[in-house]
Amino acid sequence: MIVEVQTEKLALRRGDRPLFKDFDLRLHKGEALSLTGRNGAGKTTLLRALAGFVQPEAGEIRFLGANGEFEAETARATGLHWLGHAEGLKPTRTAEEELVFATQWFGGHRESAFAAADRLGLTPLLGLETRKLSA
Repeated sequence: MIVEVQTEKLALRRGDRPLFKDFDLRLHKGEALSLTGRNGAGKTTLLRALAGFVQPEAGEIRFLGANGEFEAETARATGLHWLGHAEGLKPTRTAEEELVFATQWFGGHRESAFAAADRLGLTPLLGLETRKLSA
């Protein structure tokens, strides 16, 4: 199990345009990260690099378990899930249908899906078709 994700002096670019450099991150199990910034700042590219879809220009990405460092490919294959905002959502299904499906797919239960939606204040949106939701 991954207990920490680290980046050190990470540099990413999109095409010929540098996005950022010298980016350091320490994200521990149970913590959340909120990426904010203008359009094109590199938020999605950073997530894609962590998932292994984009090669960094410089720097390192490391995944640590309780007993030390994981090989990046092993960590990505066994401990990461990429959920993009438009990935795999059926536009005519409701948010509730998609939430319950995703929760059960990852081993959870319907009740936990509804509890999470309630805790995040999303219950009023569950009846909407996913195409009506903001990305």
